[in-house]
Amino acid sequence: MKTNPVIGIDVGGTKILAAVVDEHGRILGRSKRKTIPRKARESGPDLVVERMAKTVQEAIQKANISPSEIAAVGASAPGPVDITIGRVFGAVNIPGWGRAYDLGPALSRLLDMPVVVDNDVNLGTLGEATFGAARGIDDVLGVFVGTGIGGGVILDGKVRRGFRWGAGEIGHMLMSCEGKHADVEALASRGAISRRLRQAVEAGESPLLADILRRRGDDRITSGVIRQALEAGDLTTRQIVASAQDVLGLHIASMVNLLDPQCIVLGGGLVESLGEAFIGPVRETAYANFFLQQDAHQVQIVQAALGDDAVVLGAAVLAGGQ
Repeated sequence: MKTNPVIGIDVGGTKILAAVVDEHGRILGRSKRKTIPRKARESGPDLVVERMAKTVQEAIQKANISPSEIAAVGASAPGPVDITIGRVFGAVNIPGWGRAYDLGPALSRLLDMPVVVDNDVNLGTLGEATFGAARGIDDVLGVFVGTGIGGGVILDGKVRRGFRWGAGEIGHMLMSCEGKHADVEALASRGAISRRLRQAVEAGESPLLADILRRRGDDRITSGVIRQALEAGDLTTRQIVASAQDVLGLHIASMVNLLDPQCIVLGGGLVESLGEAFIGPVRETAYANFFLQQDAHQVQIVQAALGDDAVVLGAAVLAGGQ
């Protein structure tokens, strides 16, 4: 990374996080705001890029440095990105952003700084490979389990982006389950688990979970609710989570059989909430289904270490290489 500080930006469906980062990965200042204000009269990429610029400016102020000291800006986007021109091919989880948009040039004009843009999960994987759980490892697979499932692939120390900038879409690899074809995201994400649990509650199959939701006064089935139901011994929740773990373990085994990485980093909201209790069964299913069993357990399957900072740190690494 460059000697001068750089900016890393994480843009998601609900929040924008910007951080000033030095060459050692230390965050000198950070700022956060909603991606789209609750009472906004408009939405879409033009509004988002303006809010990104404001968030960056606030982070620089909090770092107590001059904007002229910033070497470059790295930004994430929740969608495929042509990093050569900073074009995002739509961000479906941000309202009004269903079209291609040249985010890099737009943000560069507002900040008067060089800007480079990449997919958010690519950057999360890059952050973990540089400063986190896979630090110093050249062949890394990142799998992030949240509302959906995102993935990133690093081979020989370089992010694999693909011919059409669509590599790493791990959650959209297809599987066959009970005679039906579905992608991994539809079977093993937190969103998929929550949908199945909702159906179970409505069918009266999980009175314990229904009681948890009633006592919370909130019917959302979040990662925290899933953890609470598991800790309370809810059999239905255990079975549904176990099914997702099995799918994810088989999926990781398939990726290992294809790429033979040294390390698989598991992150995302569900993994952060459940930790080793979730990762352990996934790991064992994966190990049991590696084609090459020789030294199978030398392939590391570990929990992400950087939490919410993974993407901003990965974006900072990207900026530092410019």
